Amino acid sequence: MMKKKSWEGSSAMEATLAEVRQSFKSGRTRSVEWRKKQLRALIELIQDNEEKLFKALLEDLGKHPAEAYRDEIGVVLKSADYILSNVQKWTAPKKCSIPLVFFPAKGELQPEPLGVILIFSCWNFPISLALDPLIGAISAGNGVILKPSDQAPACSSVLASLIPLYMDSKAIKVIEGGPEICEKILLHKWDKIFFTGSAQIGRIVMSAAAKHLTPVTLELGGKCPTILDSLSNTSDLKVAVKRIAGAKWGPCSGQACIAVDYLLVEENLAPTLIEMFKKTLKRFYGENPIESKSIARIVNRRHFERLTSYLKDPLVAASIVHGGSLDEDNLIIEPTILLDPPLDAAIMTEEIFGPFLPIITLNKIEESIEFINSRPKPLTIYAFTKDEKFKRRILSETSSGTVTFNDVLIQFLCDTLPFGGVDQSGFGRYHGKYSFDTFSHEKAIMHGSFFPEIEPRYPPWTEFKMKFIRLAYRLNYFGVILLLLGLKR
Repeated sequence: MMKKKSWEGSSAMEATLAEVRQSFKSGRTRSVEWRKKQLRALIELIQDNEEKLFKALLEDLGKHPAEAYRDEIGVVLKSADYILSNVQKWTAPKKCSIPLVFFPAKGELQPEPLGVILIFSCWNFPISLALDPLIGAISAGNGVILKPSDQAPACSSVLASLIPLYMDSKAIKVIEGGPEICEKILLHKWDKIFFTGSAQIGRIVMSAAAKHLTPVTLELGGKCPTILDSLSNTSDLKVAVKRIAGAKWGPCSGQACIAVDYLLVEENLAPTLIEMFKKTLKRFYGENPIESKSIARIVNRRHFERLTSYLKDPLVAASIVHGGSLDEDNLIIEPTILLDPPLDAAIMTEEIFGPFLPIITLNKIEESIEFINSRPKPLTIYAFTKDEKFKRRILSETSSGTVTFNDVLIQFLCDTLPFGGVDQSGFGRYHGKYSFDTFSHEKAIMHGSFFPEIEPRYPPWTEFKMKFIRLAYRLNYFGVILLLLGLKR
């Protein structure tokens, strides 16, 4: 396996890309058996090296093995198993309905791989966000170059060392490195780029791709709001609070694009909620969350300083109603709740990507729709309500990548639903069949016939031919047959 420094020379990168492209051109990646073999190999890789992956995730992000399995290992195994069970069916041509005016022609759709795919993964879920798109690209029959995030170096290293041992090392490669390597990679032409990360870097990727007219899928982020209606049933409210807490602080200490970013509630409900959140956090993380083994740490010092800078605003600091403790040495921030911080403060205008939960109070919960619409379109909207009319209003009056009612995060785990953003939260979608589609081109095929031969379709043009053409487009099947049999000349 090549070391990271081997990618510093452009000739080595060109040779690597050429080898993957040649592997694709040879046709072997198109074979359904090749695709299945790679998917089985990936499953075997995960199962054989679970402890190595746990260790890398602990080293990079402080993730407990249970959290690591829930959000990373289990996600990949589930996705690979689901696609492995369906890829044979997905690769088969599909019959396509053809209007009778084209009789006796037949149509079909044939999925084909795009070519050589470049995948940029993100550091917050460095295993699942690398391997889940890889599964989709392989299932579609592509060659792949995977670039893991350098901000999760242990996970990047373990992927770079293991993937060549289990998978086709000529058609699937891993490139390690930092921003300078990414810049060099983007100079090359790709058949598709799949990027997961920030909108800022997404713009750079899209700009580079535009030079080669390369299609791009961008999985970005945004501020995911959660609407909490005044649930009349106390047990329902307790479940909602527990789920919101789990979705705010559970996935990588809030460092997740689909984590709850802020909570919208009616003002009279806020005091009760805060007390319920305090009790829930104590149950999750104990009396001193800083010392808990169940909370992930902030990925690095730069992000730690970014998060703590939010609290340097006196008005933001004054809005803290719970938490706020910091462990600078271990890069851990206590789960923190803020009540009505200034709406123009950075914590309310930038994606938090950390363990701060602002609670924004409203006079009426219906005002949440206007509040959400006043800001960029989110990746996900969560809403806890039993009011069916309010649900319909949320669906019809807001725009987001996904909407989940009365639960959190589960939309990401569902293989039969697409996952993706809209507007500034990204574009393109994946998971399950949608991953296969993202990395495929659905080729339209028309099977024509030598009979009948209709002369009015050809010059020289006459008034009769003009009438024939007009009628052919407008008449039903029987009218066309009559034209074919009785008016052909």
